[in-house]
Amino acid sequence: MSYHLLALLLIPLVGSGLLFAWKGKTGKYVALVIALLQMLVTFLILNGFDSKLTVDSVLQHEINYPWSQFIKSTLHFGVDGMSMLLLLLTNILMPLIIYSSFNENVNYRNSFYALILLMQFGLVGVFTALDGLLFYVFWEVTLIPIWLIAGLWGQENKRIQFTTKFFVYTFVGSLFMLGAFIYVYLYAPSFGVTDMYNAELNINQQTVVFWFIFFAFAVKLPVFPFHTWQPDTYTYSPTQATMILSGIMLKMAIYGIFRYLLPVAPDAIAGISGSIVIMLAIIGILHGALIALIQNDIKRIFTYSSFSHVGLMVAGIFATAMLVMNGTFTIEGGEGALVQAFAHGFNIVGLFYCADILYKRFKTRDIRQMGGLARVAPKFAVLFMIVLLGSVGLPLTNGFIGEFILLKSIFDFNILAAIIAGITIILAAAYLFRAYGYSMFTTGDEEILASAKDLSVPEFTVMVSIAFVVIFFGIFPQPVIDLVSGSLKFIYQSMVS
Repeated sequence: MSYHLLALLLIPLVGSGLLFAWKGKTGKYVALVIALLQMLVTFLILNGFDSKLTVDSVLQHEINYPWSQFIKSTLHFGVDGMSMLLLLLTNILMPLIIYSSFNENVNYRNSFYALILLMQFGLVGVFTALDGLLFYVFWEVTLIPIWLIAGLWGQENKRIQFTTKFFVYTFVGSLFMLGAFIYVYLYAPSFGVTDMYNAELNINQQTVVFWFIFFAFAVKLPVFPFHTWQPDTYTYSPTQATMILSGIMLKMAIYGIFRYLLPVAPDAIAGISGSIVIMLAIIGILHGALIALIQNDIKRIFTYSSFSHVGLMVAGIFATAMLVMNGTFTIEGGEGALVQAFAHGFNIVGLFYCADILYKRFKTRDIRQMGGLARVAPKFAVLFMIVLLGSVGLPLTNGFIGEFILLKSIFDFNILAAIIAGITIILAAAYLFRAYGYSMFTTGDEEILASAKDLSVPEFTVMVSIAFVVIFFGIFPQPVIDLVSGSLKFIYQSMVS
């Protein structure tokens, strides 16, 4: 048994319970300390991690304890390269997200931080579960706290409408996934992930299973046309909830596609199903970018930007999967998707925090009513630009290498699809620089600008941390690629074995 991984699971769970019972006004500091401790344990696991072992699917830091012989499911957790990358993303971002709330005008109750830590517990479970039923349980665990955070602290006149839509979409999608897992289990020795890979399913059965599982992931990402819950949820949720949703939660579906979809239904992907998914992803890339161009609400601009970027990841994953099933073994699309998922997590959290900082200064999300902030907040102007350049995918920023590999993988599959996907890079620069130009350089309200201040200590700390990641992994992306390549070789090999 791995005590490090056990600690990683228990620290946020115990911390959440502690904060629910905490009576003082220091709950946010307790939450920050717990999140920093969680980050430290993650680095300890990384320090002893050997990504080369995962080529043969030798997992590290395993916990394996039978919890139901009747349904042949086990409490099986473990870490491979994919898990390690997403654990790093989760447990580095969580302290930043918690600290970002220290500058809020709202005095969040201790339950707010307790729900964030409960969310972190669920995310760690999702990224380490190696049993289909266990994965589903943790998938649902993540839904409840984020729904409560959005519903209790979201925009008052919109709470019921957008939280209900969000809950219905995601919960129904989850039920489809559960149904598919149970069906696969009927043809497999257990819910164990490798047993599910080896289930004896014909192509018709795989096709049904594929679409049931994909529906759950398509809603969570989201993929066109299952995205209609996203704009209102991202816009009207409190900033910290939007950060978690966009920066970490959607990566659950990226991870799920690799772990529980590609190797379970490979023949379906090789057929028309894979082509349909790539088509939907390409439509989503272009649709998101075009909608972002005409938005004036800065949170909606960043929301549709995220939607467009996610479509690129999905297209790359399935383009490579189809190449593998057609006899060309490559992991480029998977590498690009995971590198981009890691970069996107930091970039989109940074962008939504910038939107929050702008809202605090101008009391509006409409970029047409902003302007001139660069003159009175130069530190913010520089850091905002760094994060924005990472999102655009400028060379030597963290968004470049993943985007480049993804476009290469799509090009190898279909040149026209790659051209359409590539156009969105130009569109991304257009809508992101438009938002930056309006907020930073146009003529602003002098009365507002006279009272506007540059970044506070929490704002500066969070923005500098994210800007550092943008630059560091733009210059040194290879450690991320090395971390995940072994896992991806096993996943794609499992499709054809």
